[in-house]
Amino acid sequence: MIADACVSGARAMGLLVSAAFFARFWRETRDRFFLWLAFAFLLLSLERVGLVIFQPEAEDKGSFYVLRLVAFAAIPIAILRKNRSKLTLD
Repeated sequence: MIADACVSGARAMGLLVSAAFFARFWRETRDRFFLWLAFAFLLLSLERVGLVIFQPEAEDKGSFYVLRLVAFAAIPIAILRKNRSKLTLD
């Protein structure tokens, strides 16, 4: 039980570091692609923290799946928005 919490905490920290990394790139470039990725990694980090707080058994609840769905949906949205101009036909 404690080992699971430590692993989840390490994963949450890694995801939060990734979010900070992309937020820094967004701040430097003002490219929304990095903002979308920072948002996705922040949501995944919050999901991990929520699982530690509310116990792993709560993973079966829909709220954690919604967080994951929004986070994983943000990544292809960021890619499509970044390449939107390349997708249009002239």
